[in-house]
Amino acid sequence: MGLHVGNTSNSDEPEVMMEINTTPLIDVMLVLLVMLIITIPIQLHSVDLEMPVGAPPTQLVKPEKIQIDIDAQSMVYWQGLPVTAAELDEHMKAIAAQPPQPEVHIRSDKASQYAVFANVLASSKRLGLNKIAVIGAEQFVP
Repeated sequence: MGLHVGNTSNSDEPEVMMEINTTPLIDVMLVLLVMLIITIPIQLHSVDLEMPVGAPPTQLVKPEKIQIDIDAQSMVYWQGLPVTAAELDEHMKAIAAQPPQPEVHIRSDKASQYAVFANVLASSKRLGLNKIAVIGAEQFVP
């Protein structure tokens, strides 16, 4: 690194500058940038939706709720009454054929066998029940 003091030659003529003047280049680039920003259309971050007008239709018939319980001895109850596996399948076939399909709420005890619960769940799906809820799952959280 050196220090440049004065003219190295003994002539009165000024020294020739060998660097390019970048100030006009920067000015032109800034003008182009401003023109680009102005000409770009504004992007809207919204989606135009046509929403329906009026009140939503009311559901005239609320689906009934079917409660299936499994106790600690792995006994299955349909609406509070004990049932066998065959009776459970018959009840499920009957409610699967109803036009507004009922909601099936399955509640099992923590001490019950998992195989019984899995069988009830599998047979409800196999018979075409779509609205199934497992109730009381918070008892299984440690």
